[in-house]
Amino acid sequence: MFRSKISRVTRTKEQAIAVYDHLSRWYDWLSASSERPLTELGLNRLNVSAGEIVLEIGFGTGHALLALANAVGESGRVFGIDISRGMFKVASERIVRAKLIHRITLEQGDAAALPFETDSFDAIFISFTLELFDTPEIATVLSECRRVLKVDGRICVVAMARDEHENLPQRIYEWFHQCLPAYVDCRPIYVQSALMQAGFQIQEVARKQMWGLPVEICIAQNPREKNDE
Repeated sequence: MFRSKISRVTRTKEQAIAVYDHLSRWYDWLSASSERPLTELGLNRLNVSAGEIVLEIGFGTGHALLALANAVGESGRVFGIDISRGMFKVASERIVRAKLIHRITLEQGDAAALPFETDSFDAIFISFTLELFDTPEIATVLSECRRVLKVDGRICVVAMARDEHENLPQRIYEWFHQCLPAYVDCRPIYVQSALMQAGFQIQEVARKQMWGLPVEICIAQNPREKNDE
């Protein structure tokens, strides 16, 4: 089946840091009625349990971190990585207020080179972050996820999904992405294909909408054997 190409992300990572540093003060207000309900659906489907070690990539202002920390309990641990200094500050303050600092460790950095040991995590959560990476780098990020995820570990990706039958909201959004790449820096991607090409096995997919744009919530498993690579 013919598939149209995914738009490229042309802004630099320095530009991304600057934009999200600025947005960090307002991001909760911007995402409350759009991204956050879908993020919560992803958390429910990932179904983290007590004692697990979990990583969130692109933790933003930290709402999902708190939910994950409550799910893993005292015997578990949550790690997070985000490229934005502003998001790091807001999330850190939220964690302190929630008195969960003993369960959550944050890193400021790039998910294309995760600063974690191989086979470290039972689960990985990525919500509205994978589509921020330029097209060639999506494979790099997911390869890093496979590296740090334990055998049979699972990953949940919540992302805007490319639909071959583009509706008007999709065409308008893509136009803004092309014209304002530093600000509208994410775009719909082929979520399931990206996961499968990285070696994950799709377990479950739910399709939703946000502003008329398709969103996929994908749960996948890392099937890798310890000695096959």
